[in-house]
Amino acid sequence: MRKVWERFGIVLLAGGAAAVLLTLAAIILFLALRGAPALSWEFITAFPRRGMTEGGIFPALVGTAYLVVGTAILAVPLGVGAAVYLSEYARGGTWVRIVRVGVNSLAGVPSIVFGLFGLAFFVKALGIGVSLLSGVFTLGLLVLPVVIRAAEEALRAVPQEFREGAYALGATRWQATRSVVLPVAMPGIITGAILAVGRAAGETAPIMFTAAAYYTPRLPRSPLDEVMALPYHLYVMATESTFFWKTKHLQYGTALVLLCLVLVFYLAAALIRARIRRGKRW
Repeated sequence: MRKVWERFGIVLLAGGAAAVLLTLAAIILFLALRGAPALSWEFITAFPRRGMTEGGIFPALVGTAYLVVGTAILAVPLGVGAAVYLSEYARGGTWVRIVRVGVNSLAGVPSIVFGLFGLAFFVKALGIGVSLLSGVFTLGLLVLPVVIRAAEEALRAVPQEFREGAYALGATRWQATRSVVLPVAMPGIITGAILAVGRAAGETAPIMFTAAAYYTPRLPRSPLDEVMALPYHLYVMATESTFFWKTKHLQYGTALVLLCLVLVFYLAAALIRARIRRGKRW
């Protein structure tokens, strides 16, 4: 009887994994069939025209790239630094527990809340306005808890013997962290950072109120300019009844490009992690 239940459990787990893969494959196939006809060199490199019913997605693609790069520059160093402090320097206690509860709570906050906070604080209170900079700050706050959690887990997974060996050789705590712990934990840190940035690339709510423009005839020239972005561009075309049928093929093409962009981030995370792990000697 025990073997029957064991086999049933294995079949159930395998079925769950297969359901996830089939769902992903169905989404990719659906978007590929609907969006592939819209893909062309002009679609990628041209500006929208005629009320966004024709043309391409170049400014939205560039705006998304700016937002993603800015978010990575802001969130990754802060997140890794916070994780190093919590893992290597903090000695526990009430303060550390409060910080961890706060990080975990922020990770579960809906993205629309971050968008409203960005509107109230960065756009209004600080007077930055709807701009690339406000969007980067908002997205940085959104992904910061994810980076901290991933980096801290990677650091805590490093065997304690590595630290003790470094201390035995006369290294200080910072020298041991910089030369021993961080290099070993780097695969997990890089993976978490890339996945967090990949999430930022597909978010609409945080940039809807802080950075995204309905349409702009030029690329941003400074961090204080508004930007077009793929998620918001897709949202506008899909929700405006005037555009829905006129831009149906463009919607699927934009969705396909956005999906490919996010999948590239996830694939890069997997490849980098696998490559670094192959170089390990322990």
